[in-house]
Amino acid sequence: MTLPRAVILISGRGSNMEAILRETQSGILEGQCTICGVLSNREDALGIKRAQALGFPTRIVSSKGHDSTAYGQKLLTALSDWTPDVIVLAGFMRILSRDVIAAYRGRIVNIHPADTAAYQGPDGYGWAASNKLTETSITVHLVDEGVDTGPVLHQEPVSLEGAFTREDIAERGLQVEHALYSRCLAQLFAGHYDAVITSFQLQRGRE
Repeated sequence: MTLPRAVILISGRGSNMEAILRETQSGILEGQCTICGVLSNREDALGIKRAQALGFPTRIVSSKGHDSTAYGQKLLTALSDWTPDVIVLAGFMRILSRDVIAAYRGRIVNIHPADTAAYQGPDGYGWAASNKLTETSITVHLVDEGVDTGPVLHQEPVSLEGAFTREDIAERGLQVEHALYSRCLAQLFAGHYDAVITSFQLQRGRE
């Protein structure tokens, strides 16, 4: 049986990426997929060293000085070398171009530290802190042309009772993120989200 091939895209320290990689080695994702590479748009991304230490191929495709369209073409060229079935965004701080989304429509997954119906954009934990929320959500969703607006695959609540600072909130949220993302990816590779993905892919054809 040929396992689904995935590429993980990062921009920073890669804590979610590391959790996923470890789950493929001895955890819920073991024998469920092949991580064919980790790619960063930043040369100083700590996650690249983390991935290399775990024995995974890495690549840096710098986005510096490129607009969305130009960088999208660079990214597509790099991704074609790995021929992924799924692209996993794990702290990738760059909005994907329409060309990339079209090429991998329904096969790009992201994790967002908020309820995407309530808040889209960066620093979901800062948003929760500023609004003094007593509960937030971690959302795993497909990527569309908007920012955190794609179809939701799963949401997990996070109690923020007693968490008063952004750091406290982020610590709680990341614990949920690290477990949830791998669990959702395992369900994705097992076909549990096929109906949502197919509907999303067909929607483009009707627009």
